[in-house]
Amino acid sequence: MSVQDIIHQTVTENPVVLYMKGTPQFPQCGFSSTAAQILKLSGVAQYASVNVLENDEIRNGIKEYANWPTIPQLYIKGEFVGGCDIMKEMYQSGELQQMLKDAGIVA
Repeated sequence: MSVQDIIHQTVTENPVVLYMKGTPQFPQCGFSSTAAQILKLSGVAQYASVNVLENDEIRNGIKEYANWPTIPQLYIKGEFVGGCDIMKEMYQSGELQQMLKDAGIVA
């Protein structure tokens, strides 16, 4: 299985996936911390998180997968949503919460 296959499997088998530096409990960068906080504030109790610091292949592969140069990266129902800044804008406008509701992830 290639790194791209592993990433594809992860984002399609989990309703919400956050590729980040560190873990939701112990984020290793400010952007990852903000992204995890936004999900929490949006009512997402459980989601898959992938610590890219544990695997260089995943760390580089995820940037290719979405053609997006930075981490964190949020996926909802297999679809790339964006990084920290996009999550922040979507949260502030209510768009992220609506997307999570439409996907059946939060009530």
